[in-house]
Amino acid sequence: MSDVMAEETLDLAPLHEIIDEFKGQRGVLIQVLQRAQEAYGYLPPEVLQGIAKGLSVPLSQVYGVVTFYAQFYLTRRGKHVIRTCDGTACHVRGAAKVIDAVEKELGITPGETTPDYEFTFEVVYCLGSCGLSPVAVVDEQVVGRLVPEKMVQIIRNLRQK
Repeated sequence: MSDVMAEETLDLAPLHEIIDEFKGQRGVLIQVLQRAQEAYGYLPPEVLQGIAKGLSVPLSQVYGVVTFYAQFYLTRRGKHVIRTCDGTACHVRGAAKVIDAVEKELGITPGETTPDYEFTFEVVYCLGSCGLSPVAVVDEQVVGRLVPEKMVQIIRNLRQK
């Protein structure tokens, strides 16, 4: 299904419930955006418009907040998110080889999502786990002491789920 079709059939009922929960409260834009992203996986245009209307704030303000904070996503993300560290400790211990292995296995580069929306791949520059380097976070789970073969096996195991 294309993104255009997904947007045309987007169920806004969950968004209306979120907005109703916060109705009349001030300073709740970030909370509403977070909850909406939890519900939809990202923040499509219809959701941003619904939030602006439901909270009576300008769409430009909603968009400004979404684009300021790295936690918000305007494009659909994969079911599985892989964040591989390439900070100094990870880099000197072979992160580049792990990153290459992920690119080859998934057929995408950092910042991309596979066409089937199974995987999103990101490279970050510190995950705060230097003692485990090279390290990645896979679906919010820290995986350390990575080698390319281990990372490929993790991806293959996720595909089987």
